[in-house]
Amino acid sequence: MKSHEAWMQQALNLARSTTGQTAPNPMVGAVVVKDGCLVGMGAHLKAGTPHAEVHALEMAGENAAGSTLYSTLEPCNHAGKTPPCTEKIISSGVKRVVIGCQDPDSRVAGKGIQRLKEAGIEVIVGILEKECKQINEAYFHHRQTGFPFITLKTATTLDGRIATASGHSKWITNSLSRERVHQLRHQHQALLVGIGTVLADDPQLTTRLPQGGRNPLRVIVDSRLRTPADAQITDVSKADTLIFTTEKRDQHKEAQLLSKGVQVMIAGAGPRVDWEFVFRTLGDRGVISVLVEGGSEINASLLEGNWIHKVIAFLSPKLLGGSSSLHSIGGKNPQKVSEAKKLKDITLERYGEDLCVIGYL
Repeated sequence: MKSHEAWMQQALNLARSTTGQTAPNPMVGAVVVKDGCLVGMGAHLKAGTPHAEVHALEMAGENAAGSTLYSTLEPCNHAGKTPPCTEKIISSGVKRVVIGCQDPDSRVAGKGIQRLKEAGIEVIVGILEKECKQINEAYFHHRQTGFPFITLKTATTLDGRIATASGHSKWITNSLSRERVHQLRHQHQALLVGIGTVLADDPQLTTRLPQGGRNPLRVIVDSRLRTPADAQITDVSKADTLIFTTEKRDQHKEAQLLSKGVQVMIAGAGPRVDWEFVFRTLGDRGVISVLVEGGSEINASLLEGNWIHKVIAFLSPKLLGGSSSLHSIGGKNPQKVSEAKKLKDITLERYGEDLCVIGYL
């Protein structure tokens, strides 16, 4: 007989298979087990469609009666775009529900567990809880704070350079690392850069994977509105673009950008945008995750303001050197090593010869 942890791991694998598809909803996997055998399984595929528990129970059919349902997240007990999962579970005749973690959404938050217990169903909570929370770290953060979960991505040489003094940066990392970055874009709802990146590189800021992928909302921080009207990010047929600027903006340029379908929002009087306004606005729009691919000043500003939650740093085994080469983080000059931002819960990945360091602030 498999353990609760083994069945929950199978549900977790189902949840992970939907990475990048479900936001602003969480990734959820579920399996139905009867007499030690798997009789149903499912995952939440997209916001507005049936939840994982529903898919698993429908696959189980009559075998759901007297079974155990494993779900990575507490089943919902409210009617939204889909009916409450708790009622489906109760009517299916499930005798036990094993839950990875409680849902932080105020509409659920223990109410689903309570409803199942009131119906006489045995409920076990907290199996592989850490893993179940981690796959939905952005969802949990957004539900608890109202702000998106923000990840800083950098790609540097071993000596911390992102480009030469002339701005040349193609390519610091290898093709495997770059493909992983496109996977990260697919997995995040928004991609944020500063005006310096737009002017230097004229990037598309889209997801380009062999199998396609979802394009995130392109967020540009441009205090004076210097974005060229013919920049690639102004083509909103590929992806939506939202520019945050200030009252010191170029109003003629604003009219040009608006005429092309680019969204422009005033985020403070200036000279710099108000980060709290930026992220509150994105959170209010239901954006739960932001990937930052900025230059040294944007990165420094976000770190100084304690806005970054996670860092994904790609390291290429190259030494570029040069006192004027561009660094991944600019900003104020620290006086002591103790002023450094320290990462925790470190994991390492390898992409060919490149290394990737992942950690949390």
